[in-house]
Amino acid sequence: MANTKEASDEAVVRTAPLFSALDDESAATLRASMTMVKVPKGNTLFKEGDAGDRLFVVVEGKLKLGTSSMDGRENLLSILGPGDMFGELSLFDPGPRTATATAVTDARVLALAHDQVIGLVTQHPQVSLELLARLAQRLRRTNEVLADLVFSDVPGRVAKALMDLGSRFGVQKDDGLHVNHDLTQEELAQLVGASRETVNKALADFAARSWVRLEPRAVVVLDYERLSKRGK
Repeated sequence: MANTKEASDEAVVRTAPLFSALDDESAATLRASMTMVKVPKGNTLFKEGDAGDRLFVVVEGKLKLGTSSMDGRENLLSILGPGDMFGELSLFDPGPRTATATAVTDARVLALAHDQVIGLVTQHPQVSLELLARLAQRLRRTNEVLADLVFSDVPGRVAKALMDLGSRFGVQKDDGLHVNHDLTQEELAQLVGASRETVNKALADFAARSWVRLEPRAVVVLDYERLSKRGK
């Protein structure tokens, strides 16, 4: 059982951008130099403003990256799952963390110190390209989010968020796409930048149209095509 678990972990880790440019031997060496960190549900891995000296790869579970305004309002930037890498911005700009990372479920992450990554990049230039590609994707995603806030209504943003979560965490079954996002209603609202009441109204409308079936911290997408069109 332990060997099966280890094999599963290794398969997940190999999908991370940091590892995808490495051969098996180099990947194994890198993996051995990383530290496994367990983050129980609700616990914080790091806070906005903390020193950014490590990057992380999610092995199991989900985490959320969020920021807080001066008046205490929270905004979710992204939901991270197995294979996702985060904290890499500190490698190129070793300043304070720009977001807070909190476990949405019990999670395990691998940590790699800044100086270890510098050595890795020096030995394997292709890793630099993978990291830069990752940063470019993040910038593109940020631009899309800003555009959505300006040009899309709340139902459209909710539909798009559900489709995004479905593409990453969904499991197709006979009755539809089961998306166990593990988010509270408030967290889902923070993810789309709207009030909980407005997001709940949009979800209720989708359910009334038989596009989705609502479940606790999950949703089943029943009409993928219509929900997708609403999110465009």
